[in-house]
Amino acid sequence: MKIIAGADIGNSTTEVCLGAISDNGFRFLSEAMVATTGMKGTPANAKGVRVALEQAAEAAGIQVQDIAVIRINEAAPVMGDTAMETITETVITQSAMIGHNPDTPAGAGLAVGITAGLETLQEKPKGEAYLVLIPQSLSYEEAAERINEAAASGYTIAGGIVQRDEGVLIYNRLKEKIPFVDEVKAIEKIPEGKKGAVEVAPDGQTIQTLSNPYGMASIFHLNADETKSVVPIAKSLMGNRSAVVIRTGGEVRAKTIQAGALTAVGERGTVQIPVDAGAEAIMARLSEVAPLISVTGEEGTHVGAMIDGMIRSMKDVSEGISQHSIAVKDVLAVDTTIPVSVEGALAGEVSMENAVGIAAMVKTDALPMRNVAKALSSETGIYVEVAGVEAVMASLGALTTPGAGLPLVILDMGGGSTDAALLSPEGVVKSIHLAGAGQLATLLIDSELGLENRGLAERIKTHPLAKVESMFHIRTEDGLVRFFEEPLPPKLYGKVIILDEDGYLPVESRAGMEKIIAVRRDIKKKIFVTNAVRALREITENLREIKSIVMVGGCALDFEIPAMILQELSRYGITAGRGNIRGACGPRNAVATGLVMSYADGGTRHG
Repeated sequence: MKIIAGADIGNSTTEVCLGAISDNGFRFLSEAMVATTGMKGTPANAKGVRVALEQAAEAAGIQVQDIAVIRINEAAPVMGDTAMETITETVITQSAMIGHNPDTPAGAGLAVGITAGLETLQEKPKGEAYLVLIPQSLSYEEAAERINEAAASGYTIAGGIVQRDEGVLIYNRLKEKIPFVDEVKAIEKIPEGKKGAVEVAPDGQTIQTLSNPYGMASIFHLNADETKSVVPIAKSLMGNRSAVVIRTGGEVRAKTIQAGALTAVGERGTVQIPVDAGAEAIMARLSEVAPLISVTGEEGTHVGAMIDGMIRSMKDVSEGISQHSIAVKDVLAVDTTIPVSVEGALAGEVSMENAVGIAAMVKTDALPMRNVAKALSSETGIYVEVAGVEAVMASLGALTTPGAGLPLVILDMGGGSTDAALLSPEGVVKSIHLAGAGQLATLLIDSELGLENRGLAERIKTHPLAKVESMFHIRTEDGLVRFFEEPLPPKLYGKVIILDEDGYLPVESRAGMEKIIAVRRDIKKKIFVTNAVRALREITENLREIKSIVMVGGCALDFEIPAMILQELSRYGITAGRGNIRGACGPRNAVATGLVMSYADGGTRHG
């Protein structure tokens, strides 16, 4: 008996399939899946493959040393990043300082006055309206008492700016109610004696005056040029429940770094595409010269730095490969927005700026999987060969889905790439390997929601959401209400939560549930639906000739993506469904299974 292992090394996961060839024929033994170790296509992958082999061998009741041949897939690494269309970094010098916290303001209305420390207010004249600054050294009881005393002695207190999260506690103890903005962490940066404004919106609404440059112009008596300079400040405050703006003189400076342009060299010519034209224009121009030979970015710009960084990363982890032999062979561009910090702000303010998310497929003259095979052979002591193109192997594995037959079209959606293959009754395969899949979706969800937590973004991508409306019930994103006999943890009250199989995880984001859902679905459509159609057009001239598609890969398990793709492809009369590899693995393990089958069958012709 000869035991063969197929190992599919992906950007996110590594899957293994074991099969045995004997005098009685061929049979599958077991499978396993682990997280990929290191960047795909680098020697670090060997450790993950070894762990998966050990798990699969244990499940099959054999030793790893019993394996005669290990076959790994031939594929290029795919990296994703974002290039800003225009990054405007608003530097607050001596003009305006802003701070806001939309979660816990107190009161409602617009208050205009002169900034003054509450501890030294008695030293100020009584003829002005004041915005009192309340540092964390003052307790909320003491702050409320001092404000009440000052008002009783003739001071006009228009509003308050609080360093701690105590605006409501102070507000509730006042005899004359005024609006407060709290959690202004850098309150010490606010100079005294300067004109400022505090705005708190009524419940269920957002601020109207300080998020409007002309509203600020009215308060601070700005001319036309000065009004233009406060537009970035107004943008950063849009959609918030509260805000504070302090006028301190001088100018607001805005530093802009251009996104730059992509230069694409293809078999049909060369084009230069400005990134600020947007994703749709980028993809249209790329298709004019496809198939692509290389893509580079303009030096000294965001996209240039991004592309150069990808190539350097590939070189750093690819032993014996020169940087000149590494090139970007495919690009997927997606329009998005990302939060950009407003430098000089008081409470972490951000301005949402247009961006283009880019996934790039990086290939080398000598495919790096050869180095992986060498490392894996050294790690295990077993003969390792690079056996075939991912899409070709996936199509063979997909054939084991009950009900599947020739001709077969597969759509393989993984962590880094989207592959499509058409397997004819004669055994000839036409395939395409494109950049962009699950990892890019996670990256863009993380960026667009400003999470700075890739793990949380991944779970938002793969799980539905709910809102905790009381300690005993939640409302899921599809509108259903779920009740509980035992109270939920208090920390979840009022939060958006992820309905994870391991429990309820709160989403720490200023975005509401509807916004999070909209971002998640929009990003999935832009990546997976776009790439599905793009890949299928590469393998057939007429989509209407395709009758059915088997979807495989980790993203085929997603609770939304298959339905989105099916809805789009139904326009062409195409039916698409999840594969069930070997009738047992669902849409996973297609490539690993195909690698084993290909060996047992003596290989498959492909083109």
